[in-house]
Amino acid sequence: MSNRVVFAPSGLSVTVEDGTTVLDAARRAGADLDSTCGGRGICGRCQIVPSFGSFPKWRIDSTADSITAWSSVEAEYTGRRTILDGQRLGCAALVTGDVVVEIPAASQVHRQVVRKSVDVGTIEIDPLVRLHYVELPRIELGDDVDGLREQIVELLERDFDVRPGRIAANVLPLLARAVEAGDRCVTVAVRRGDEICAIHPGYVDRAFGVAVDIGSTTIAGHLVDLASGEVLATNGVMNPQIRFGDDLMSRVSYVMMNPGGDVELTRTVRTALDAMVGTLVAAAGASRDAVLDIALVGNPIMHHIVLGIDPTPLGQAPFVLATAAAVMTRAADLDLDARFAEVYVLPCIAGHVGADTAGAILAQGPHRSDELQLLVDVGTNAEIVFGNADHVLAASSPTGPAFEGAQISSGMRATAGAIERVRIDRDTFEPRIKVIGADVWSDDPDWERATRGLDIVGICGSGIIEVIAELYLCGVIDVDGTLRSDAASTSARIFSDGRTFSYRLWGDDADPIDVTQGDVRAIQLAKAALRAGIDLLCEHAGHTDPAEIGSVRLAGAFGAHIDPLYAKVLGLVPDVPVDRVSSVGNAAGAGAVRALLSASQRAEIESAVAHVEKIETATEPRFQELFVNAMGFPHTTDTARHLSTEIELPVPRPKPAGERVRSGRRRPSR
Repeated sequence: MSNRVVFAPSGLSVTVEDGTTVLDAARRAGADLDSTCGGRGICGRCQIVPSFGSFPKWRIDSTADSITAWSSVEAEYTGRRTILDGQRLGCAALVTGDVVVEIPAASQVHRQVVRKSVDVGTIEIDPLVRLHYVELPRIELGDDVDGLREQIVELLERDFDVRPGRIAANVLPLLARAVEAGDRCVTVAVRRGDEICAIHPGYVDRAFGVAVDIGSTTIAGHLVDLASGEVLATNGVMNPQIRFGDDLMSRVSYVMMNPGGDVELTRTVRTALDAMVGTLVAAAGASRDAVLDIALVGNPIMHHIVLGIDPTPLGQAPFVLATAAAVMTRAADLDLDARFAEVYVLPCIAGHVGADTAGAILAQGPHRSDELQLLVDVGTNAEIVFGNADHVLAASSPTGPAFEGAQISSGMRATAGAIERVRIDRDTFEPRIKVIGADVWSDDPDWERATRGLDIVGICGSGIIEVIAELYLCGVIDVDGTLRSDAASTSARIFSDGRTFSYRLWGDDADPIDVTQGDVRAIQLAKAALRAGIDLLCEHAGHTDPAEIGSVRLAGAFGAHIDPLYAKVLGLVPDVPVDRVSSVGNAAGAGAVRALLSASQRAEIESAVAHVEKIETATEPRFQELFVNAMGFPHTTDTARHLSTEIELPVPRPKPAGERVRSGRRRPSR
């Protein structure tokens, strides 16, 4: 029998016969599964995770019978890489039915490069948890003394003017042992000046917090010294929920189609969070007991899932949150092994504008600004914030995954070997490229050495933006996004591709990296949705002149790597002077760090989001018209007054004979 195997997160699929190993199926599909021993069951690098359930996206019902049971090869395996719980060796597991298989990051040859940094800026440190060292007096039999808790509270009040009225239930049983182990000297952690939340024998001078941005694609975490504010370690991983769907709505659909799917999604992301905490403390040479506070941000669906809340109401109108308020809970309640830690989840703003946007607002401060600020976090759903201290508006616009490499013929995530920068000669149309993992351009004499060992197999988001912008600047792509047929007579890189034309960016016929007309349309739809959301907010705010905008800030992993000039060429943002456009990195994560370090910052963001005006793009009649107007490069109706002084724009030319004008009018969907 023939069986269909789909590999996540790539979505690659292949049909194989019964008894084919998963490793062989991956090789046939071109999926990125590592193996150094050639499938002999020695290296342990080919570990995979079979996923069971109904997957409407791929029209597959994957069951436990779709793959053979634990084999003798796995039972006798003694390699250095332990087979993790729930994982199988791809070289030993045989396909016996239609199945969905996840390839974990550790099993990928081209492991994800998660490039999220954090810039907290200037902040007054005011942590909610503080350490206090006390020395209990020696006592003899018959002395009239209170209990250990009362003695510690008395010393805290005497020495630090702190009188906690409560003690955490999990700390009380530890008092006697800690006092004895420390020879009656202990370090006590007090939360908000009111609760003893941890105790350590002897003198301890460092307490840590963890700030995490839970994205739909990546999870980025930072270990922070609560006293100094120093970021001691940073870690990023792929969100393992990707195996349930590349985008958020696919994951909501999975929950709808699979009873108990919400529990599975929650367990998956909590497991990843717990592993991240372990990685961060290990990198700093610390222990989990030293983690006393955790701050989380994420989009509304990630927010609900990590808290164990059913996300399905967010998948359908009217997109009602279970709660928009900040949430505080114990780490143990989220299955995190940090027994002394409390978790603070920043507030959400609306059904499609979540705690990650609140974090970005806290970090960038439009509500603190006298000038108008436009803050854009570019992702599958673009979150847009516009305003100043007088009035702040926020919206979400359905850009889709094109900016992250999905829906692009040669698109890929930002891994080593991905094309991330492009320049094209205006006369010959010959390209120069840079790839992730090498610091030189392709015309550099050191190119071959620098890229040795890198597989150049696709284009990531920043590369897609630049190649399409460059083709427009060269005149190969028209204002309406059409690849011109007459350009084929100038360069062999432009060739007929069915009823349209494509551009050969890299490679050859055997292994091409092409930019197709479909790729251009996908980027047009994504950028038009983003720009329409921006223009809608500007209209609601009463500021439609780009000259009024003081700054445009591009946030997020993708936003951090967009060249501001090329963002303007494509029309992703309004035509403000390019020196007012900047990338601000992981603003959501920076906001989480600020909330971790300061009680006043938490109060500030809770107050700020309560005054944000929410705009729902899905119900706005003007959104469709703005979307259509934004389809052109840089824009169909707006003049590029500033851009024309910053770069030489192509001169409009008539369409070649027989080539029709395309409008590309199609409304985006969430």
